[in-house]
Amino acid sequence: MALTGNWSYPANIRFGAGRISEIGEACRTSGISKPLLVTDRGLKSMDITNRTLDLMEQAGLGRALFAEVDPNPSEVNVDAGLKVYRDGGYDGVIAFGGGSGLDLAKTLAFMAGQSRPVWDFEDIGDWWTRADPDGIHPIVAVPTTAGTGSEVGRASVITNSQTHEKKIIFHPKMLPSVVICDPELTVGMPKPITAGTGLDAFAHCVEAFSSPHYHPMSQGIALEGMRLVKDYLPRAYADGTDIEARANMMSAAAMGATAFQKGLGAIHALSHPIGAHYHTHHGTTNAVCMPAVLKFNAPAIRDRFGPAAAYLGLEGGFDGFCSFVDELNDSLGIPKTLTEMGVTSPDIDTLVENALRDPSTGGNPIEMTAENTKALFEQCL
Repeated sequence: MALTGNWSYPANIRFGAGRISEIGEACRTSGISKPLLVTDRGLKSMDITNRTLDLMEQAGLGRALFAEVDPNPSEVNVDAGLKVYRDGGYDGVIAFGGGSGLDLAKTLAFMAGQSRPVWDFEDIGDWWTRADPDGIHPIVAVPTTAGTGSEVGRASVITNSQTHEKKIIFHPKMLPSVVICDPELTVGMPKPITAGTGLDAFAHCVEAFSSPHYHPMSQGIALEGMRLVKDYLPRAYADGTDIEARANMMSAAAMGATAFQKGLGAIHALSHPIGAHYHTHHGTTNAVCMPAVLKFNAPAIRDRFGPAAAYLGLEGGFDGFCSFVDELNDSLGIPKTLTEMGVTSPDIDTLVENALRDPSTGGNPIEMTAENTKALFEQCL
């Protein structure tokens, strides 16, 4: 079966190996004639980036690049990018990379014609209605990892550099106009990034599946997303050139981000402040926190994961699923604790305070309190 297709859900997606060649047409379809390609520093000089810039130039779109993007992008990056974008007179962005590059690019396109500060559009109540929709520029998204699924999301995660809190900036028009999912772009990912991003997709699916909110469509997508990660992440990790595994992981990433409209939970509530304060890799942090959170949520999710484990081909119901998670982490070289990731002498009270303010807490099946959240952090350390 050819792993290729044109999908209209949850966005206009051109999926398949080699489809980066359509970048020029994707920009024209989106009404972009002078794009700014936005990516992170690590991708700035890589072959896949240079090739995409070449394709842009061949299509008469120029080869403008902005890559001053931190692993956990902040408003400092937003301000720097907006100056380049506005001064250059660009009319759209090509969001290129992993979660950090995609999130920063989407925020630049969103903020291009706004007059208010970015924090005025945090995902609280109807704050998104403060934005001038005519000031939002079009986005073509090109993921080069298989994790966050930001390419099919209507929000970005931006870190406040003053308070070290991760904030979600949301607007329906932040959903990219066209997404090019080309698994060939992920072939060069190093093993630790393959593991961390893949487990980010897995965490999205696990938390969406665990969320108590009613959303059967997301529940089904989360379940199949977990299966794809189980079957194909070990293959992609073992052989980065396995294009079937890379394609299925790219699908799983988009599925995770689609599924978590049902909600996230304690895994993300813990990992967001850790990442903001200690600049750890988001997906790897999720993976470290997952075993403790699964055990914490066990009373509420045990029965739900029995049939899920059977669907995934795992014996032992919920306990078998937890054992699988431990074994998967070990096989992918994931640290056992946050301390191994460099989180030493943390201010746990501040982390707890930030975790409880994180919007992910609302999707956890067991209510998070100061006491049990502190205990969770201590287990992960």
